[in-house]
Amino acid sequence: MTNNRFAVAVHILSLLELMKDTRLTSEYIAGSVNTNAVVIRRIMGMLSKAGLVLTSPGVAGASLSRPVDQITLLDIYRAVQNDGHEELFAIHDKPNPDCSVGRNIQSSLEHAFSEAQQALEDKLAALTLKQITTDLASKM
Repeated sequence: MTNNRFAVAVHILSLLELMKDTRLTSEYIAGSVNTNAVVIRRIMGMLSKAGLVLTSPGVAGASLSRPVDQITLLDIYRAVQNDGHEELFAIHDKPNPDCSVGRNIQSSLEHAFSEAQQALEDKLAALTLKQITTDLASKM
């Protein structure tokens, strides 16, 4: 199953920017994302821990910690990865060591996957949340 935390995180931050004059509850955001409010609170916690949103315990609503042109998609991507160690491609960890392909596949894939991960991160670093929210605003 594909992990959609990154897309949901961008959705949340876009809502916070485009509706910044409204106090958005996790239930409201969950309705927009079409998911459970628990999922929203979990991702909000990740975004808060990464310093991208400001929240107050027991108070509905959140706000961005800095302007959208200073938040890159890479910032968001890294915020919602498991402890920052989740990679785009995972290498299966138990190939058959008695098979010549199984014995060598991990080392052959590591370099290719590492390059792909770096290319993704370079692209995300070049894009800001402002670009996403500007595009969204033009469609509303």
